[in-house]
Amino acid sequence: MATDYYGVLGLQPGASDADIKRAYRKKARDLHPDVNPEPGAKDEFQQVSKAYEALTDPEKRRIIDLGGDPYETGRAGAGSPFGGGAGFGGLGDIMDAFFGGAGARGPRSRTREGEDALIRVDLDLSETVFGTTTEITVDTAVLCDVCTGAGTAPGTHPETCSTCGGRGEVQSVQRSFLGQVIASRPCPTCQATGQVIPNPCPQCAGDGRVRARRTIPVKIPAGVEDGMRIRLAGYGEVGPGGGPAGDLYVEVHERPHDVFTRDGEDLHCRVTLPMTAAALGTTLKLETLEGNEDITIKPGTQSGNVLTLRAHGAPRLRGTGRGNLVVHLDVQTPTRLDDRQSELLRELAALRGEDLTEGGSANHGGLFSRVRDAFNGR
Repeated sequence: MATDYYGVLGLQPGASDADIKRAYRKKARDLHPDVNPEPGAKDEFQQVSKAYEALTDPEKRRIIDLGGDPYETGRAGAGSPFGGGAGFGGLGDIMDAFFGGAGARGPRSRTREGEDALIRVDLDLSETVFGTTTEITVDTAVLCDVCTGAGTAPGTHPETCSTCGGRGEVQSVQRSFLGQVIASRPCPTCQATGQVIPNPCPQCAGDGRVRARRTIPVKIPAGVEDGMRIRLAGYGEVGPGGGPAGDLYVEVHERPHDVFTRDGEDLHCRVTLPMTAAALGTTLKLETLEGNEDITIKPGTQSGNVLTLRAHGAPRLRGTGRGNLVVHLDVQTPTRLDDRQSELLRELAALRGEDLTEGGSANHGGLFSRVRDAFNGR
């Protein structure tokens, strides 16, 4: 069933051009994503823009008035040997392939969808782990509030292009090995729209949009990672002619942390222990992103051992629960000992049965001595 383009704008068939433009401006002002954050407003705005484009195009409006849909009408009929399938849509498409667009395509709309925009935001580790709300400043194209996208000065209207007669393209005759060929190209006067604006809007110069700086609050979800992008629908560039805005993408960049590194949902840190603490065991206070945590060091801890604090990492974006905090332990061997300290360590070695002479050994007899005796045949 064909779309009721008049009904989309709240009009009856046969409405005048002025009524169509007036209805479009009113609905575009109410539904534009920059002023209407309600769900579905962007889709309605696109439908209104599509209806306006169709009803302001003479050929498309003729199809609508005949009960058809200009966006569903093919170039070749169902009974045509060139229509209805993949590949070329008709003889016109075949001519286009050989001669670069000989078939008439009609004017294109001045109203086009806007481009997406990208902005970077730098966040601390605690902000990416726990989430935050931050404000960003963007400089993008927004709808002109004087002409509401029409591009014309108040009280004026676009006029039919005298160069192409409103067709949006001009034709020229070219000679080829097949004879004379009529080639079409976009009209350079109206940029293929079929209309010109003799009195452009003084604020936007006929573009239907202006540059503006806006401050937008952005909610950063807990657990977001470095390099991820957050999509803000409808906050990008407004299109030419007041077309629907693209999307704004906020790319997260996580600042390096002095203590913690991140691997997905897990956090990692390193703790250096004195040799005595590793040997005897102790309890340490570890400063985490959420406050101090007591961690128990077992006697005999070796360098390279790890401790895992469950559910002390970042939340999982696509799931439940949190990652872990992994503590990597490094045992520090003293490099400078005074006489008393050296004496105490030697006493400890003797108590443990360690022979520190001749390269050191594990027993009283001395490993070096036993290896020497073995070579001497004893």
